[in-house]
Amino acid sequence: MTAPRQDPLRDARFLADPYPAYDRLRDGCPVRRIPTGSGGHHAYLVTGHAEAREAFTDPRLSKDTARFFAGRPSDRDLHPAVSRNMLASDPPAHTRHRRVATPLFTTGRVRALRPFITRVVEDLTATWRPDTQVDLVADLAVPLPVTVVCELLGVPESDRATLAASSHDLFDATDTTRIDAASHHIGHYLTALVDTALANPGDGPLHSLLRDCEEGGLDRDEAVSLAALLLVAGHETTTHFIGNAVLALLRHPEAFDRLRRDPDRIPRALDELLRFDSPVSVATFRYSTRDLSVGGFDIPAGFPVLIAPGAANRDPAAFSGPHRLDLDRDDARSHLAFGHGIHRCPGAPLARAEAEIALRALLTRFPGTRLAVPEESLTWRQTRLTRGLTALPLTLA
Repeated sequence: MTAPRQDPLRDARFLADPYPAYDRLRDGCPVRRIPTGSGGHHAYLVTGHAEAREAFTDPRLSKDTARFFAGRPSDRDLHPAVSRNMLASDPPAHTRHRRVATPLFTTGRVRALRPFITRVVEDLTATWRPDTQVDLVADLAVPLPVTVVCELLGVPESDRATLAASSHDLFDATDTTRIDAASHHIGHYLTALVDTALANPGDGPLHSLLRDCEEGGLDRDEAVSLAALLLVAGHETTTHFIGNAVLALLRHPEAFDRLRRDPDRIPRALDELLRFDSPVSVATFRYSTRDLSVGGFDIPAGFPVLIAPGAANRDPAAFSGPHRLDLDRDDARSHLAFGHGIHRCPGAPLARAEAEIALRALLTRFPGTRLAVPEESLTWRQTRLTRGLTALPLTLA
């Protein structure tokens, strides 16, 4: 298993279109060692679907980033609310956080939110008219999930745009100083928001969340970290989910037309859209605590392990014609866009509801929508973790 000479996940061609690189890496070996950054460091990249499912559930792969980096030199300065949350912990700490987070996104709670999500979509698209241009990312895909999650956290409307910008900056792979500064803005803001709510008991959405945290055994700092995770994870990935789905449908007009004619098929189509162009390209940090084998491939202890849902969802061993968008695909639900195992995204039902309502509004109100710019001019976020467009200019019709 020969490692590439350079990090294949930082190549400009990968950031524009990761799938050819994923195919090459997977064909050579579905679990392989790759260089990461500079200084001779390496990680193990998992690109096969079966191997990714196995890795997601292996308890020897830890998400405790604090333990991994303890004692290692670092010039990073992330706020603890961002660096020490449910995504960066193992059981039993993870179990306590998960016990509080999961009930926030039950079928019943998401159903109760649907009228609010619908009103947000209607408000955001109220000024849209045929034969005009909009940026689907800036005008809908970003503000929709931000508005919803900020409503859940009780964030005042006047603060939402600034908080969304900081959340966006957290995924800026090109500037660690900017990432660290964004983490501190989010951490300080949410700490003040939580402290204000604790000092002034009430019946708002944040008060309800804090009561859930107290009943679940989370202290004040853990409540802040949960709020930060809900903000960041609930916004960035859903934004990319919506943008990637619309672009995929525009690239496949027969699928676009099919959903336009029968919008009740949209909920079922979401799984194939998630599989086809996953908003999470590489899952968050894990490392091997012991020597282990994934799919028959050895990984020594002490190395970062990168599980790539974006690659796994295009694995020909799992999906026939994986590079084809097929709304009739029977096995689309086995995609790994939301992860797998105990760390599977608890907010998946909310993300699906937001994407469904946004797509339904676009397809039914503007059935002739098309790209307003040449496809080759579209640009993608410069981060290997998530996959999403910087903008999606559309001409409404």
